[in-house]
Amino acid sequence: MVWDKVQALVFDVFGTVVDWRNGVAREAEPFLAKYGQGRIQPLALADAWRRQYSPSMEAVRSGQRPFVRLDVLHRENLEKALRELGVNPDEIPPAELDALNLAWHCLDPWPDSVAGLTRLKTRYIIAPLSNGNIRLMLDMAKRAGLPWDAILGAEVAQAYKPTPQAYLRTADVLGLAPDQMCLVAAHNNDLAAARQCGLKTAFVRRSTEHGPDQKKDLVAEQDWDVVADDFGQLADRLLA
Repeated sequence: MVWDKVQALVFDVFGTVVDWRNGVAREAEPFLAKYGQGRIQPLALADAWRRQYSPSMEAVRSGQRPFVRLDVLHRENLEKALRELGVNPDEIPPAELDALNLAWHCLDPWPDSVAGLTRLKTRYIIAPLSNGNIRLMLDMAKRAGLPWDAILGAEVAQAYKPTPQAYLRTADVLGLAPDQMCLVAAHNNDLAAARQCGLKTAFVRRSTEHGPDQKKDLVAEQDWDVVADDFGQLADRLLA
C-alpha cells in the first residue's frame, strides 16, 4: 500500500473512538432509578437504545424520510427503547427525556483514543466521519479532549453511512480525492462501504464495544490496509 497520498484519517466515532455502551448506561442510571420501576438495568437500556440506531436511519438512507440529525433520531429511539422495556415514555416529562437524550454527547473515549489521536495528528488531518451530528461531535470532543482538526457531522454529507455520499462528500469537503483519505473503524461493514468508495481502510479492534459477549467485529473480515489492536498500535504503524 502506498501511503504517500493519504492526507487525512477520518474516524468512525461510536464504538471506535468512544465507549457508547458504558457511557449511555452511566448517564441512564439516575433516570432509571426514578422511572425504571426498579427492574431495568442501565446497560439493558443502552443496548435497547442502540438496537434502534441503524433501523432508524434506514428511512433516511432509502429516501422515505428527509435527512434529520441523529439527535432527532436518538430522541425518537429513546421512546421506542423505553416501550420495549416496559416503560411508557408518555408518563415521563419530555424535559427529562430530552436530558437523557444528551447521554450520547457525554461518552468517554477508550483509554488509548486521545493519546493515539494526538500522535496521529502530527502527520495527518484527523476528523470524525460519523453518523453523529455536529453539535453532538462538538460536545463529545470538548468533554473527552478529542483533538480533532475539524468537526464533521452527518449534516455535512446529508447522508448516513454506509451510503456512498457519506464518504464521498466528506472527502470533497476536505478537498481530497477518496484515496487521499483513510477511514479508521472498528466495524467491518463501515470499512467495506468506504473501500467501495475508494478510501483506504484501517480496522481497530474494539472487542468489548457491545459488552463481554460481543459476537461481531472481533476480527478483520477483509484484508484491510491496516489492522491494529488500538490507536497506539495504529500510530506505531502509520508513523513508522
